[in-house]
Amino acid sequence: MGEDETPREAMEFDVVIVGGGPAGLAAAIRLKQLSPDCAVCLVEKAGEIGAHTLSGAVLEPRALNELIPDWAAKGAPLDTPAREDRFLWLTEANSTRLPTPPQMNNHGNFIVSLGNFVRWLGTQAEELGVEIYPGFAASEVLEEDGKVVGIATGDMGIGKDGKPTDNFARGMELRAKYTLFAEGCRGSLSGRLIKRYNLRDGHEPQTYGIGIKELWEIPAENHKPGLIEHSFGWPLKSNTYGGSFLYHFGKNLVSYGYVVGLDYSNPYLSPFEEMQRLKTHPDMRPHFEGGRRIAYGARAINEGGFQSIPTLIFPGGALIGDSAGFVNVPKIKGTHTSMKSGMVAAEAAIEALANGSPDELTAYPENLRESWVWDELDRVRNLRPAFAKWGTYGGVIYSAIDTFLFRGKAPWTLHHPHADNETLMETNQVQPIDYPKPDGKLTFDRLSSVFISNTNHEENQPAHLQLRDPAKAIAVNYKKYASPETRYCPAGVYEIEEVAGKPQLRINAQNCVHCKTCDIKDPEQNIDWVTPEGGGGPSYPGGM
Repeated sequence: MGEDETPREAMEFDVVIVGGGPAGLAAAIRLKQLSPDCAVCLVEKAGEIGAHTLSGAVLEPRALNELIPDWAAKGAPLDTPAREDRFLWLTEANSTRLPTPPQMNNHGNFIVSLGNFVRWLGTQAEELGVEIYPGFAASEVLEEDGKVVGIATGDMGIGKDGKPTDNFARGMELRAKYTLFAEGCRGSLSGRLIKRYNLRDGHEPQTYGIGIKELWEIPAENHKPGLIEHSFGWPLKSNTYGGSFLYHFGKNLVSYGYVVGLDYSNPYLSPFEEMQRLKTHPDMRPHFEGGRRIAYGARAINEGGFQSIPTLIFPGGALIGDSAGFVNVPKIKGTHTSMKSGMVAAEAAIEALANGSPDELTAYPENLRESWVWDELDRVRNLRPAFAKWGTYGGVIYSAIDTFLFRGKAPWTLHHPHADNETLMETNQVQPIDYPKPDGKLTFDRLSSVFISNTNHEENQPAHLQLRDPAKAIAVNYKKYASPETRYCPAGVYEIEEVAGKPQLRINAQNCVHCKTCDIKDPEQNIDWVTPEGGGGPSYPGGM
């Protein structure tokens, strides 16, 4: 028996949670609140809790108020109350301030570092007795007799050749009566479970956006704590969904981000370059003057909403948080809904354990449908599909009608007709986009951006970005779409280089910030994002 075939050690728990974001930690806390003797384990692939957490973020504290009512006394890092909302429509040289849509009214909310908030949630979970294992990537679902019975963490110390190195360490089996998957958007194991148990049947495809973010430190005299500004319009064309967020918070910090819907059609579009270009707008530039960029990151975002929520349970477990897709897209928030989903799933798990552990957590989807999460997402279900159907201006008009006339209760439901990888036009049908060169002060290139994301992967390990059919990289992507992966990737992972006079795709997997965009947008679904060694990837600092 080879070294990599030795049996794994196993540990037994009542509940195992995969993912240390808001949903997973909220579930862990709720489990221990309801049953202090419940054995709960949470694994997180980042080197520490919060290191892979990326969001705007404006936090609506509704779920937090329910979970930890005395959060202020316990030191939750909600230090910047929302004070002013601005909503701008941009043209290339001008802007028009529009009334703030009701969904984007942030009265009572807080501008936060979601990474710091998650770190604080982690301390609350540990104080209750949750066993948290950061730096361990869940790489395999354990199944027996058609039922999920836990997960296995990935082996460490496997070389590029697939063989154990001197640093080899076998992964662990973490077995449980119930396993909750809270991997976030486009989770690897969640995706396998959705296929394995046909959880997408009867539901519409999930759609996505890519969110790219920078953290800036600016002069105190330019800082306006509590300012929240969103924009849409330039530089995107009206047939492409997207817009910016900009939040002043903390000590002279500005959180700036740009979201582009991944259903865009022009293969020459680069979300990263659009994000850089927006900073040159006359209304945007003053926010950054005299400042310095201190952090960078990117992450895919669920945008399918209500119609795209899959079946939530399967024998032995459930999907929670963004593994299922509880983002309120018009509100530009998902933390509160993700946390609530984890809490409801935890309550169902405790009930099931008390009743003798039936195979399915049937109370979870039933109770979630009776909760405020379901009503909130139902009321905004038509707004994102409207933008896909009628473009930016048609989407804005429809959203106003749906919101003010029908109060979110229109007697119809708009649909997502296709997955995001099906929307690209071939290069002979579109015009290339000419992006300005970065100046290194306000606008930047990808590689300098990746550097300040603190991304690192063990160099001697199998690549976690794999092509199912390597020939398609040139025969399809290069020849039909001019290799769109070299533009939609915000980290410079994909490059076309000449080898013996012929184009060849180079994959710089060590640059990957784990955004999952390539796994989503590749036109032939030829790129497979698999879990790398635990602890690899970005390491976002406090503030992100």
